[in-house]
Amino acid sequence: MARRNLFQPPPPPNAGVDAPPKEQKQRFPNTGAISGVKSTLKDLSSNAVREISVDMIEEAGPKDRLTFTDADVASLAESIRQHGQQVPIMVRPVADKPGHYQIVYGRRRLCALRVLGVPAKALVRTLSDQEAILAQGQENSQRLDPSFIEKALFAAELVDSGYAQPVILDALAIDKPMLSRMTKVARAIPGTVIQAIGSAHGIGRRRWEELADHAKNNTIDLEQIVSAIRLEDVHNSDERFTQVSAAAARKSRGESRESAPPALSVSSRNGTHLAEIRDTPRALTLKLSKTATPEFAQWMRENAEAELMRLYEAWQSEHHSG
Repeated sequence: MARRNLFQPPPPPNAGVDAPPKEQKQRFPNTGAISGVKSTLKDLSSNAVREISVDMIEEAGPKDRLTFTDADVASLAESIRQHGQQVPIMVRPVADKPGHYQIVYGRRRLCALRVLGVPAKALVRTLSDQEAILAQGQENSQRLDPSFIEKALFAAELVDSGYAQPVILDALAIDKPMLSRMTKVARAIPGTVIQAIGSAHGIGRRRWEELADHAKNNTIDLEQIVSAIRLEDVHNSDERFTQVSAAAARKSRGESRESAPPALSVSSRNGTHLAEIRDTPRALTLKLSKTATPEFAQWMRENAEAELMRLYEAWQSEHHSG
């Protein structure tokens, strides 16, 4: 059964349902149906737009956008002052605080209304946590056009908050592979770096993934890069991303050259090539030659675990004997 659009008022209780023949009577009352009708009637009454004091609206819950700039909020506040609040926000009642509400969507509008000190026009709905997330996601896809990184942060927050995967996929209109990619990016790049860059609407998934790879695979300190660039002097968030990405790529190339010494060749006393040792930032690799000494390579394969344990215990004894 298709999921009902949370932006549309629920259908009247008897809409599209034929009345049962008079001669058919239920032997037992259907308490579940009665409860559903009461819930629907309650939703119908809550679809009216109300005016609510902004002081009674809380901003808890997952955020779907990066921090608004003062300029964004000031511009919207001026528009509302001149033309009024054209689009209502959505809130839901706080169960244990009568008269208080929690924002579902419309956070930027709420900030602007607080600047003006006027009540908010709000659509009040009684929603579960999952229904609120679905409504928030639908609003995003229809009106906000969030950037990739904003969606990624929202997705990671929903995962960390324990929402079921099907709910997250529905809320963001994505599939499982995309959810995995989003959460990996959001977790690899420090939150302070993302906040410093901003929403970067012109930067797509692939370039954010490349930046995340720099942070994960090359142990690059993105926070240090951001502080060195002085991003506060760059007003365009796409340009801020480009500068951080370029600096990370340069540092990655430099570290790769510096931290990759030439391979060490190991030979026997008679000059027979035995092995090659490579040292990288992530591993020390021993490569035995099967061509020069096939019997030794086979013996090492069979005895590697025991020999490595012997070497490890000798090292441990030498360095921890005191």
